Amino acid sequence: MIKKIFICLCVTLLSISLPSVHAEELKLAPNAASSILMEASTKQVLNSSHENEKLFPASTTKIMTMILLFETINKGTLKWDDVLTCSAYAASMGGSQVYLEEGEKMNVSDLFKAISIASGNDACVMVGERIAGSNDGFVKMMNEKAKELNLVSTHFMNATGLHDDNHYTCALDLALMAAYLIEIGGERLFQTTSLYDSYIRENSAQKFWLVNTNKLLKSYEGADGLKTGYTKEAGYCIVSTAKRNGLRLIAVVMKESDPKVRNQEVSQLLDYGFSLYENITLFKKDDVIEKVKIENAKEKNVEVICQEDVVYVKDKSSQDEVTYEINYTDLVPPIKKGETIGHLLLMRNDVNIASFDVTTLKDVEALTLPEKMYNYLKAFI
Repeated sequence: MIKKIFICLCVTLLSISLPSVHAEELKLAPNAASSILMEASTKQVLNSSHENEKLFPASTTKIMTMILLFETINKGTLKWDDVLTCSAYAASMGGSQVYLEEGEKMNVSDLFKAISIASGNDACVMVGERIAGSNDGFVKMMNEKAKELNLVSTHFMNATGLHDDNHYTCALDLALMAAYLIEIGGERLFQTTSLYDSYIRENSAQKFWLVNTNKLLKSYEGADGLKTGYTKEAGYCIVSTAKRNGLRLIAVVMKESDPKVRNQEVSQLLDYGFSLYENITLFKKDDVIEKVKIENAKEKNVEVICQEDVVYVKDKSSQDEVTYEINYTDLVPPIKKGETIGHLLLMRNDVNIASFDVTTLKDVEALTLPEKMYNYLKAFI
């Protein structure tokens, strides 16, 4: 069964200050070697320049390190209060570090602060060794996850971003990694990445102050992450995310020559996105979308819902027409609430812009054999 509903979206610009030209004409992030602006939930690209170009990522690499950390925690094989022990190899890391010593013990929560706030290379390796059993094993996991996420121009040689000619990514891949990290990390992620400063070893004589290199946390409204990076070869990079009025954007600039210019240009990308775009919520989570007839079910007309908000991104100045259709794939009872029975597809100009799984509002029981026979006989009486 396919149901189509025509939705006419006529939104006019409410402020004459909103830009009326395309981002290319505005020359957003002109000093960056590569840049991208993406809406986080739909992964819709709102602006980009050389987004597939392979470049050195420096410490923005740690977004993948954080992905594997959150996946491990979400699986339950690692907990935030688990205490890890620093190896000699982890303690030997150069670059940004929190000066972990061989044999030093630290819980995962503090190690995550060290990674996300202070960009601690030693903390990255310490966590990676615990997750994969070895540093090399962790790097292998990073590359396997890159393939799973369908990243187009990414290869890792380490968990830190320390320079290696064979360690590279691109702005598009970094934005996709960030979107996935936000999806699996949720509020727990932002509890830490939004901190401008914090401490580790608080209850010891070696109390250590962490200061975030992401200055947008103090200067840009709605900014709450995500990761900066710098090496001589990579230049100044940042993967930034901010949220306003329900719209979460991810902006990436790579290979900037100056940290102030980097911050200005990534802010300009975010300004552009918040000025010209908005999230449209078509259905809220658990809203009844329609009723569908299911054969051989005790309840013939069953209410259909999505298990997440049905949201898409719209240009505020556009009069685009958006439709949705539900394609059902499995309508055979019994059906448990939460089982996918089809997909709601959002269409704009005959192009699928998003897809959402649909399920039933409640469990659907199948007719018993006597009930089927009764219904069959009743149809002929």
